Amino acid sequence: MALIFISQLAEAQSPGCTDNTHFNDFDFWIGLWEVSDNASGDHAGSNTITKELNNCLVMESWSGASGSVGKSINYFNPLSNTWRQVWVAPGYAIDISGDLIEGSMVLVSTISYYNDANYDFRGTWTPNEDDSVRQFFEQYNSETESWDVWFDGRYIKKE
Repeated sequence: MALIFISQLAEAQSPGCTDNTHFNDFDFWIGLWEVSDNASGDHAGSNTITKELNNCLVMESWSGASGSVGKSINYFNPLSNTWRQVWVAPGYAIDISGDLIEGSMVLVSTISYYNDANYDFRGTWTPNEDDSVRQFFEQYNSETESWDVWFDGRYIKKE
């Protein structure tokens, strides 16, 4: 019973997620999207990105053209002044964090393959002038000591 009371008290005292403009940094990604491979133009899938919990959470729900699925939660932490994405899909998870850099959301840390290991990973979301968004993911290759393209997608809003 005490936990419910403390939770209710915390909600009542919470300033919410509208008092800091950083809560809106990722709003350019909100929408219903058709996603294509940036290089080939082939259809890659569709993605639904919503703003939830009184502006505190950006929720992603991916459905790939080949049957892949995944979900992420994305949120701004005003104490650390960073954005964080936690993505979960069958076979792997991504946990990355960062901030807006020159107009692009850049998040970095690791990808964990459930049957393998962790690898350095980074994602960059860039809004384009035509209202599309480029999502560019890279995984670090320790053998070549370089970043390999993991996914390069172009998001176009559904009408």
